[in-house]
Amino acid sequence: MAKRDGRGWLALPLAACLAACGSGVHYRPVSDTPVQIGRPYTVRGVTYVPAADPTYDMLGYASWYGNESGSQVANGERFRPDAITAANTTLPLPSYVEVTDLDSGHRIIVRVNDRGPFAKGRIIDLSRGAAEELGTKAKGIARVRVRVVQPAEKDRKLLREGKPARRLPDEKPAILANLREQFAMGMGSQGSR
Repeated sequence: MAKRDGRGWLALPLAACLAACGSGVHYRPVSDTPVQIGRPYTVRGVTYVPAADPTYDMLGYASWYGNESGSQVANGERFRPDAITAANTTLPLPSYVEVTDLDSGHRIIVRVNDRGPFAKGRIIDLSRGAAEELGTKAKGIARVRVRVVQPAEKDRKLLREGKPARRLPDEKPAILANLREQFAMGMGSQGSR
């Protein structure tokens, strides 16, 4: 019987590590700095102009995505389908938004770290985890309000870790009724400003 000298035990982990390093994908650590605004870009003939807009408050449709596990998102981080994140076409990366489901009134805080969605009328693409947290995953597409917020550092930390921020109370019935009326009047992809 051959005697092992211990050197072979390092070969497999070392080979796996080198293979991962050679993939060419280097993910940025999850952080709120630096904030990236980015240059204008065009997708399917539509030009998007990223900008810092602390008054961003829009009505439109939300969709969700979650099969791209491990892919790199627009700000360089690794996509985590179960994290409470989202994609938006123009907000700085990262940004924090409050998303309200206009059907149920549920509200959550989401960390925007990716670009998209690139379908007419859709203003946010939620990760699977965010769609589950909001209660819209089964619907696929939901009517929502999206507005920029500045959450407390405790909530930002939870979201950076992929966890939900503190639970928000449902939107007040009178405000929800007003938002639904604005949406019905065609304000969907135009905003609620």
